[in-house]
Amino acid sequence: MIEWLQALGLPIDASADGFAIDEILGLVHWLMLILFIGWGAFFIYSLIRFRQKRNPVADHDGVKSHFSSVLELAVAIIEMVLLVGFAIPIWASRVNDVPESSEAVHVRMVAQQFAWNIHYPGPDGIFGASSLELIDEEVNPIGLDRSSPGAADDIVTINQLHIPVNERIRIDLSSKDVIHSVNLPEFRVKQDAVPGMVIPMHFEASMTTEEFLETLKGTARDTLPDIEKGFQIACAQLCGLGHYRMKGYLTVHDEAGFQDWLADQAEYLEAEGDDDWDDDDW
Repeated sequence: MIEWLQALGLPIDASADGFAIDEILGLVHWLMLILFIGWGAFFIYSLIRFRQKRNPVADHDGVKSHFSSVLELAVAIIEMVLLVGFAIPIWASRVNDVPESSEAVHVRMVAQQFAWNIHYPGPDGIFGASSLELIDEEVNPIGLDRSSPGAADDIVTINQLHIPVNERIRIDLSSKDVIHSVNLPEFRVKQDAVPGMVIPMHFEASMTTEEFLETLKGTARDTLPDIEKGFQIACAQLCGLGHYRMKGYLTVHDEAGFQDWLADQAEYLEAEGDDDWDDDDW
């Protein structure tokens, strides 16, 4: 079932939670297909069965059978099973099972027109404080106060999210200006970033970026621009004239690769005293 959905264009499942979401998508599509064929056939049957030549005089008694009522009740029961048995548990898991900082790789993501600002707490695991007065779009887009407790080793990147494979990831999402929406289709994650709110989202990557690119070889998607950068972070909410260019990239490392990346960022921060990003990422 999942395979034919992917054949029709469903993105590759790179998430430990993706199967359950894909499964309900498949079940709903099968139900819609059955209803489409069934009601379409019934419509055609009605046009033929009750055509004017065969029924020149109107029948005022109406239909005596209760088959249609039973069929409608069956469809309602199936839809309720899909909702209560599949959709609500998945939704509840997304909302209620947010891991604590100690149980996951904890990252902050601050959306703005038209970029994703990524904030890591550094080796001490403590996020430094941010201040509106310190925001500088050139050198400090999130207003990080480097003098605050725990902020000296914090890492900030723009449009570049790095995570390890097979570990829970918690992202606290917020926005500096308007409503944005993080879309990570391969991880079955989509969440609005609402001004004035911090909204947690979580997932677990089940394949590295290298493995992902390997699965794309020989497919049409392998020829897309920037595909070699791996997973894309898209904005799924119209947020202004630059919405089309608001994209970032998510790199999934193995554990050793992620630790190497953190070490590289810490080394650069210690040497330069500031964060490392490229203006080309905007």
